[in-house]
Amino acid sequence: MTGSIGLLAAAIAIGLAALGAGIGNGMIVSRTVEGIARQPEAKGTLTTTMFIGVALVEALPIIGVVVAFIVMNQ
Repeated sequence: MTGSIGLLAAAIAIGLAALGAGIGNGMIVSRTVEGIARQPEAKGTLTTTMFIGVALVEALPIIGVVVAFIVMNQ
């Protein structure tokens, strides 16, 4: 892609990746808090699972940045 179109595509890719990660992280944390409120004794297990889920969701913006760099270099 040439010039400004490539930059626009890169910005959209990064923005959508960040939006998706924000929504996903919010859902994961809210469900974890609900689970802890219902079963406080499962806090350790739920927290561990939450951190694993958040780490997986955070891979999305990283992939979005990589895609943006690829698009910008074409």
